[in-house]
Amino acid sequence: MFERLGRLVYRRRRWVLALSLALVVFAGIWGTGVFGQMTGGGFDDPGSESSRAAAVAERELGRSAADVVVLYSSEDRTVDDPGYAEAVTSTLDVLPDGVLRVVSFFGTGDPSLVSEDRRSTYAVLTLRGDEDEREDVLDAIEDDLAAPGLTTRLGGDVTLNRDMNLLVSEDIALAETISLPVLAVLLLVVFGSLAAACLPLVIGVTAILGSFAALRAFALVTDVSIFAVNVVTVLGLGLAIDYGLFVVSRFREEVRRQPSIEDALARTLATAGRTVAVSGVTVAVSLAGLLIFPQVFLRSMGFGGMSAVLVAMLAALTLLPALLAVLGPRVDALSIRRAIRRRRRQPAHLAVDPHGTWYRMARAVMRRPVLHGVAVTAFLVVLALPFTRAEFGGIDVRAMPEGAESRVVAETVASDFPPSPAGPVEAIVVLPGAADSPEGGAALESYVAAVDAVPGVDGASVTEAAGSTARVAIASDVGAVGPEGRDLVSAVRGIAAPDGTEVLVGGPSALYADLLDSLGSLLPWMALLVAATLFLLLFLAFGSVVVPVKAMVMNVLSLGASFGALVWIFQDGHLSGVLDFTPTGFVEATSPILVLAIVFGLSMDYEVFLMSRIREQYDLTGDNSGAVATGLQRTGGIITSAALLLVVVIGAFSLSGVVLIKMIGIAMFIAIVIDATIVRTVLVPATMRLLGHANWWAPGPLRRVYARYGIGEHEGPPLPRPSPLVHAG
Repeated sequence: MFERLGRLVYRRRRWVLALSLALVVFAGIWGTGVFGQMTGGGFDDPGSESSRAAAVAERELGRSAADVVVLYSSEDRTVDDPGYAEAVTSTLDVLPDGVLRVVSFFGTGDPSLVSEDRRSTYAVLTLRGDEDEREDVLDAIEDDLAAPGLTTRLGGDVTLNRDMNLLVSEDIALAETISLPVLAVLLLVVFGSLAAACLPLVIGVTAILGSFAALRAFALVTDVSIFAVNVVTVLGLGLAIDYGLFVVSRFREEVRRQPSIEDALARTLATAGRTVAVSGVTVAVSLAGLLIFPQVFLRSMGFGGMSAVLVAMLAALTLLPALLAVLGPRVDALSIRRAIRRRRRQPAHLAVDPHGTWYRMARAVMRRPVLHGVAVTAFLVVLALPFTRAEFGGIDVRAMPEGAESRVVAETVASDFPPSPAGPVEAIVVLPGAADSPEGGAALESYVAAVDAVPGVDGASVTEAAGSTARVAIASDVGAVGPEGRDLVSAVRGIAAPDGTEVLVGGPSALYADLLDSLGSLLPWMALLVAATLFLLLFLAFGSVVVPVKAMVMNVLSLGASFGALVWIFQDGHLSGVLDFTPTGFVEATSPILVLAIVFGLSMDYEVFLMSRIREQYDLTGDNSGAVATGLQRTGGIITSAALLLVVVIGAFSLSGVVLIKMIGIAMFIAIVIDATIVRTVLVPATMRLLGHANWWAPGPLRRVYARYGIGEHEGPPLPRPSPLVHAG
């Protein structure tokens, strides 16, 4: 199949290049419009109690959200100054129809809207429309909110989301500015020629633009989070480099061995092309596990990641071979190594010397497999131990950099103003009668009294009522997104509703409590789905039931070490000064799940690269240890180079001002470094030496399934293999 694809691409190379160019141009023009159609947030579960509470409140009571918080302050005047009052009221009274509601001290006399020194006050604006429309309203009125003679700063939910979206876009531009020049230099060094170094960048640009087009298509039918852009850029560029390295390196080998460029390309796709296809589908399946979650944030990451992987894979199987068909031996054109080492035209890490550095390293590990295997496993387990005490929470204003205006407003309101009666929890109460009727009023009074008696509640009050629906604000000084807030939600939900009354508990703390419940209930199903599918794919690729199990166990070890680092850095606050973030005392709950999906897929990517060459050699020789050493020699440099180039991209994104992106980037950085170094170069050879020929064992019925449906393609007929119970030395 892949050999036929190689020959087809060679014969239709000009058509492939022309069609690819047309698609890239279309994606560049249409796909980049996705930035105007993406949303922020997306961390809530639409079916949760907190989401239903918000829906009932909006339907029955109208929206009352703090979309925009306008903070006014003065250095020399207080709110009691008539000029101060005139400046604020004259500004707020002329706001357009896009502002649904304005709540201010000068309109309500609410003392909680005035700072303790009485030099500051804030107004709460509720805007019309959906999320995108509210942001448009904010952009339209932003300049009109400045009160003459006063310092004006903006915060609130819509402002925070807008600022976060803008910061994510700026971070992407900064990361690309930093990483692309570094990548260009490293690619030139790794490939050894300018012509070859440009190929992965071409595939990377194709993957990124193609993914943007796919995301825009998804945005036409569902919400897509702005954060998906980050995963598209990282995976699109990273996997393009991986696939480019693997295909180009194999083509360089084959072009020297085959009688024609067509044969070299056909053989390249029959081997490396097959590996890229298996790898791409494997990574895409891992990311598809995110689609099981109802949260827009995770589903968007799944859509974006799958798009990036599949476009990069398709480009590596069509566009890249077409470029190689045109270049042929000129893939080594403009070699920088020829001037340095005229005797060696081939990059050192791609040499096929059977006794090179990687070969000797594998042999050294396999001489003492128990020692090396136990030492590496123990080291990774120690790194993972902090994760056993992980505390999970959500995103608040501390996700933004210190000094960001929306964060400053939120922190100023929290520190300088009296506690607001609208605390982290609220209850929407549907009464058996109208709130002002004897029956309804008695039920509401009974419920408020019960809530007020809950430990940790500083006060419960009815802030709004219409018909038979009432909003009960529950004040408390607990953190909205931490474990104390979730405990408060649990306590309030434990109160029995009066007869004939329905109570829906919502608010920020309830939203995050429901988020954790949703993630916890669906995570095992995601793990089962991904594990089963990847097991099937790896079995069809290698004909073994041992290789998939071993790969998953090793991936768990890498991920465990990465998760332990997340807790040590972001929960405990170590390196917060160096990495420039504010520790919260917990780990954002969706980050480990997202890291699991991405890193599990990338680790399988490296596993497929290595195992393909090992299996290929094993089928030719029947020598297990020799196949492991030769496979590592042929791919060790490629995997290490690919990981190095990928961590450059990820490292640039770890500089993000948004803590969530920084957290994901650093976790991926650590996991990939561990996986591409000690796991692939030490743990894999050690375990494969201990398992011997059992590495390739499968029960009889499954062997027949593999013989009929397997997707392996090898260079020659396999030799008879010894019994699985005999270990090769």
